[in-house]
Amino acid sequence: MVAKQSKYEQIRLSRMEENKKRMEALNLPLLSQSLRTTSPNPSPMKQSAPRPRVVKKEVVVVRRSSRVANKPSPVYAEVVVDRVMIPRRVSSGRSRDLSNRVYASDEARAEALEKAENLHASLETHYPSFVKSMLISHVTGGFWLGLPKSFCKMNLPKRDEVMTLIDEEGNEHPTIYLPRKTGLSGGWKGFAVDHNLADGDALIFQLIRPTAFKVYITRAKVNI
Repeated sequence: MVAKQSKYEQIRLSRMEENKKRMEALNLPLLSQSLRTTSPNPSPMKQSAPRPRVVKKEVVVVRRSSRVANKPSPVYAEVVVDRVMIPRRVSSGRSRDLSNRVYASDEARAEALEKAENLHASLETHYPSFVKSMLISHVTGGFWLGLPKSFCKMNLPKRDEVMTLIDEEGNEHPTIYLPRKTGLSGGWKGFAVDHNLADGDALIFQLIRPTAFKVYITRAKVNI
């Protein structure tokens, strides 16, 4: 066993000597030593911090088609589209005393409504019309008048429009009609105040033109 190990050791030492001679022939030991002693040169990319990116803003001339190159550039301005307005009325000095609101009784409301319906039946049928009983919200406070949706859909404009209300004496009152809400907004307050409309009154709206109503008023009796 000892003899085998001695023979193996001799063979190993012999191979190491051969490898050493080969390395010396190729100058590998000197090359390895020079690599260990020479300080490594840092990479050029690591010598300085990366430069921050600078974004430059420049004003450039937009290229225009040759067909319009010699024409002046267009000027764009803000415009209001589909906005309907009516002139603001000068107040006559009259105002409603909302602390003394008068509510119509059921009997008075029904009586005024019946009179309005009778009058409505006697009007010319080729003009579309409807009857509307007044509530407190129509004639005080918010002054908003909702109209029958089916009537609006069939007869009134599809976009915001000035609707003129013409009373029985021929006086005209411009109001704003809002199709999205199917009702009268601006201008309705002036009509209600000028005609002293009250809870329980019944009105007949007769469409005599595409944007004009003839309005008839029947009053509800007020018990004092």
